[in-house]
Amino acid sequence: MSKQHKHSAAAPDNTCQPEPLDRDRADARQSEMTGDLLKDINTPADLKTLSDTDLKILAAELRDKTVQAVSKTGGHLGAGLGVVELTVALHAVFNTPDDRLIWDVGHQCYPHKILTGRKDRIETLRMGGGLSGFTKRSESEYDPFGAAHSSTSISAALGMAVARDLAKGDNNVIAVIGDGAMSAGMAYEAMNNAGARKSRLIVILNDNEMSIAPPVGAMSRHLTRLVSSRPYINAREMGKKITGILPSPLRHAAKRAEESARFAASHSFGGGSLFEEMGFYYIGPVDGHNLDHLLPVLRNARDNNNHGPLLIHVITQKGKGYLPAENSKDKMHGVRKFDVITGEQSKAKPGAPAYTKVFARQLIKEAQKDPKILGITAAMPDGTGIDLFAHEFPERSFDVGIAEQHAVTFAAGLAAEGFKPFCAIYSTFLQRAYDQVVHDVAIQNLPVRFAIDRAGLVGADGSTHAGAFDIAYLSCLPNFVVMAASDEAELARMVATAAAHNDGPIALRYPRGEGTGAEIPEDAQPLEIGKGRIIKQGQDIALISLGARLEECLKAAETLESQTGKSVSVIDARFAKPLDEALLTTLAKTHATLITIEEGARGGFGASVLEFLANTDLLSGIKIRTLTLPDVFQEHDTQEKQYEQAGLNAQSIVKAAL
Repeated sequence: MSKQHKHSAAAPDNTCQPEPLDRDRADARQSEMTGDLLKDINTPADLKTLSDTDLKILAAELRDKTVQAVSKTGGHLGAGLGVVELTVALHAVFNTPDDRLIWDVGHQCYPHKILTGRKDRIETLRMGGGLSGFTKRSESEYDPFGAAHSSTSISAALGMAVARDLAKGDNNVIAVIGDGAMSAGMAYEAMNNAGARKSRLIVILNDNEMSIAPPVGAMSRHLTRLVSSRPYINAREMGKKITGILPSPLRHAAKRAEESARFAASHSFGGGSLFEEMGFYYIGPVDGHNLDHLLPVLRNARDNNNHGPLLIHVITQKGKGYLPAENSKDKMHGVRKFDVITGEQSKAKPGAPAYTKVFARQLIKEAQKDPKILGITAAMPDGTGIDLFAHEFPERSFDVGIAEQHAVTFAAGLAAEGFKPFCAIYSTFLQRAYDQVVHDVAIQNLPVRFAIDRAGLVGADGSTHAGAFDIAYLSCLPNFVVMAASDEAELARMVATAAAHNDGPIALRYPRGEGTGAEIPEDAQPLEIGKGRIIKQGQDIALISLGARLEECLKAAETLESQTGKSVSVIDARFAKPLDEALLTTLAKTHATLITIEEGARGGFGASVLEFLANTDLLSGIKIRTLTLPDVFQEHDTQEKQYEQAGLNAQSIVKAAL
């Protein structure tokens, strides 16, 4: 998801351009003539027996295998195609798993999985009981660190490098991080620490959006190989020692001359200087699709990495080598099942509009009435619907990059000046900015509006992307209002409510996927804060739903009444905070059984209801159960199966009531 979030058009003309497509097709034809090398590759150790020419053939086969697999399962495609040659080169040069290879985000790891003993299971990607769509420690020893959110790789790699040093080891640690993930502050925090420690570490900057400098021509290849070689590194280290004993004016002049020569040689211009100033030895740019470029540089890095952290700047292209992906606006980053020949993806069944689009359309309506309304996203404009808002209001929409912490405090600053920011962030990604939510928004009681997409279970993306905790982690904060939409009509009303609310922070949560088909009001009106609604009136059992399990509650009520003869009330709580205390008091006094249902972890809405009833002595004489997500991280599967496993479908609600 993807927290590399952004997927832009192909790199501008001043970057490393992809090889011509007929070259790719020629490679594929050569593979067919030579035979199937991939069938004999079961672990990365098998790559050590191949020549550099064979590795090129293997890369073509690996690209084809990746396309074939994802066409049957769906998932992330473009990012993986962009790192095929890099994946082959890394496993051919380094001794994984003893050498630790950490992929940032992880959605580009499908080729890595094929080469590391999982090719026979690759067509189970993102299916129940199958391979994860991301790296996962419990899945393979070749996945030393799990990743599905972005910008964690350098921190984890530095931890592993320091652990190696403490244990007197000598293995390599390599982190692969994309240019999008480098927009997050955590990556720079890690680099700052790594540069200061001088631990032996290799960071691969996989640049597939923009280039700091173009690695073109034979001279560039020669000089990049040169500056990664042992003689050049040793000469630079000696030069540093010599300039260190020179008088100050000469020392500064020598340092400037060395920097000028180095940047002219590597063609790195200002980009390399940033990394060098942070303590990294910068190498690049390198053509990430040319093994003649990659292999010598990686071998030099492996053999000569004795002077602290290295950063190798690699230029790649998302979707590389598969024409439909290369021609796609998002490089087929995330896809459903598709036809390999045409690239045409399977059509979703027509149904109700997706919650994300309902949010975006209602936000546009509110913004048409109020020029103070703004939209903010952290590198997920299409995933949150802010792209639709930006089309209507380009000057009032802001994509801050993969920087959720900044997004929240940025929104707080806007709110402090009287604007009405809607901060649209997935539930799982908002976790990354929790301190800012507390310190910069809640404590100051600033009216930031949080639009929390992907609340609840999310299916194939699994536990890393499930929106399980926001009800609990927001409801415990003073000054917060927390709403959960039961259908798309309620979501429209909650957007209107947030737009009208100026007394502190307010959050509205809604699930992934399509709505229920509810009729969306043309002129959605704000809700009364803290007031739920009775959907079905009964007198024996009360099902109190928060969020999008309301339809399942209605099905459960029908079953319960037919099986037991008892009458069932169904309540849409609407608000996790503040609670509708008057409604809860009435339900407790008139019903024998209360059951709360929420798509969130323990400690959320149900816990708040229990606390209220206990503190007001209303628990006596009634039976109460709280249905939440289970106290485990649920594995990837379909959403329907996940909710069944969680005990939050109609059948499970009936079982709890009985």
